[in-house]
Amino acid sequence: MDYNDNGWGMIAFWLAVAPILFLLAIAAYVVGSFFLMKVFDKAGVQGRWRAWVPVYNSMVAAKLGDLSPWVMLGAILVSALLGSIPAIGWIFSLVGIAAWILSGWRIGLKLNKDWPYLLLWLIPGVGTLIWLGILAFDKTPWNPNIAPAPWRNSFLKDTTVWQGVPVQPGAPVAGPAAGYAAPGAAGAYPPPGYQQPPAPPAGYQPPAPGAGTPVPPPAAPPAPPASAPTAQPPATEPPAAAPPAATEPPSTEPPSTEPPSGEPPRV
Repeated sequence: MDYNDNGWGMIAFWLAVAPILFLLAIAAYVVGSFFLMKVFDKAGVQGRWRAWVPVYNSMVAAKLGDLSPWVMLGAILVSALLGSIPAIGWIFSLVGIAAWILSGWRIGLKLNKDWPYLLLWLIPGVGTLIWLGILAFDKTPWNPNIAPAPWRNSFLKDTTVWQGVPVQPGAPVAGPAAGYAAPGAAGAYPPPGYQQPPAPPAGYQPPAPGAGTPVPPPAAPPAPPASAPTAQPPATEPPAAAPPAATEPPSTEPPSTEPPSGEPPRV
């Protein structure tokens, strides 16, 4: 028996089979992405391109299944990088499958498909495609109002907000701290753990500003309250009526020729 012939035979076999396997993998990816696009449409995801990007489409599916997309990304990386370790690599390859089972279970519930449908995944090669095809073409509408996920209080919960991907009800999205209110809001309470600074001791005076420190101008006195304008006298008073001019009688002038004074008689 010539081992060289067997070696060349195996090489020839894989050279003939590899293109077929590659084409089957491409076809499975195209069909699976198309089915996933239909599921995303039902869920209200904006942008059909999200279903065609490898790895990213799994992260979007994780969000729809109430699982953190970063947990899904970590599970995919662990399966890809550590799954090839001899003897124990198969254990790490189960991490990615477990993440998909969790999100797939929640997606199925929102389309009125309980966990027994996940048993289709046990069919080698085509089980996942059959499951996705049922979810994609079933007439059941998307209903996100289901019971909260069992892991809603663990690190598996989804707190990520992506534009175009609907936030699922009950997702504990990170927001402002409890008790926070805008500055100046009436009745606002300080955040938990806040303590007011102690009051200065009696007789304390703030230190004088150092050289070069601009001194703020004194506060302007408050403006007096506006009051109704008082009646002002007219700008020009009418002239008082002048008394009629007095007309004096013409004085009697003495006669131009005085009468001759009486002369004594001559003797």
